[in-house]
Amino acid sequence: METVVGIDFGTTNSTVAVADRSGYVTTARFHYEDIDAETFRSILFFVPPEKNPRTPMKSYAGPEAIHHYLHGESGGRLIQSIKSYLSDSTLRSTNLFGRNYRLEELVSFLLRSLKSAAASSGLPTGVRAVVGRPVRFVGSKGPADDLFALSRLTEALSLAGFSEVQFEFEPVAAAYSYEALVDHEELLLVSDFGGGTTDFSLIQIGPEARKLKDAKRRILANAGLGIAGDDFDAKLIRHLVAPLLGRGSMCRLVGKTATMPNWPYAKLEHWHQLSFLKSKENMEALRSLRAQAVEPEKIANFIFLVTEDLGFKLHSAVQRTKYELSSKSKSLFSFRVPGIEISATVTRKQFEEWISEELHSIANCLDELLKQAEIRPTQVNRVFLTGGSSFVPAVRALFEQRFGASRLASGSEFTSVAKGLALRALDGRA
Repeated sequence: METVVGIDFGTTNSTVAVADRSGYVTTARFHYEDIDAETFRSILFFVPPEKNPRTPMKSYAGPEAIHHYLHGESGGRLIQSIKSYLSDSTLRSTNLFGRNYRLEELVSFLLRSLKSAAASSGLPTGVRAVVGRPVRFVGSKGPADDLFALSRLTEALSLAGFSEVQFEFEPVAAAYSYEALVDHEELLLVSDFGGGTTDFSLIQIGPEARKLKDAKRRILANAGLGIAGDDFDAKLIRHLVAPLLGRGSMCRLVGKTATMPNWPYAKLEHWHQLSFLKSKENMEALRSLRAQAVEPEKIANFIFLVTEDLGFKLHSAVQRTKYELSSKSKSLFSFRVPGIEISATVTRKQFEEWISEELHSIANCLDELLKQAEIRPTQVNRVFLTGGSSFVPAVRALFEQRFGASRLASGSEFTSVAKGLALRALDGRA
């Protein structure tokens, strides 16, 4: 039987898995120096040609990209959360060291590296894949945007060497992963919290449900929205970091003063957009703001953050704080680089207040799903929470309030989608 891999191409992390005839699933393990993980960071780092502009630039992905970024390959370009741009029809390409690259090409660099790294770990990859997709892509305003994103992802997969691709909703894939552990019928609600999207699926699982020839008949409803872990991170940046880099400060205009414009800080909040501020036009605008600023040293620090590609280090500091707040009532946020030192204590209560709007949107989406399916919370047998942001206590509280803590289940938070995609490939009906 020809191998069909399951690929969970994520905003922050990606995973690859295969299932054998018995249904046993193996996930790829990615090794680099002292790193050994089941997840591959969805990150790219490009280094310009040293002398001859006609020679190809160097490109790195995953942990190798992080290594080269952190160890001082000067003049490089870090690209993160590239999946978040798939639905954006205005972003066709970006310039890297004098050459334009289409978004599909950049995504293919990442997918090709993911495939190669999975093969190096001993996992057969082949040319066929079942690939996860969110119910609603980040930035999508409707079905047309989702179809556009899928077409771009399909082309990128083809460029990466996958000639036969099928897509499955990520929460449905997670349901397959959970179903492998049960021996009875359940109405399952899957809640998948990624970096860029939150997705829900209501699906019938169990031995009898598996007998349905059309797998889509098992699905009662799907819903999703472009709000997830990255948006939680953004609120930490807005309240802890941005004010020290000039957000809310004053600038001098002709005959008056005004509040600093918000556009640079909107980019700062979504760290995958920070590298795009390095364009000539944006850098000139930032330098102009520094000249007009009442507190120019803050804007100077902002410019330093952009020019030195410190977005990854900033994001890592934010993530550490968010993770700590999942198990502790408070955390010390600390970001220190030469010239910039930010240190502040944040409580879980503060964090939950900052993300209250996002939590409200997630709760509304969940309630709309139940309404669409005409299902009461009491009819749901089990709620399977997966994805990194499922660890956030305020997120879990939403589900405890509606379904009760005893009906919540979790596990394999970072690999359940890939495992389920591999099982869908084995099932042959994806």
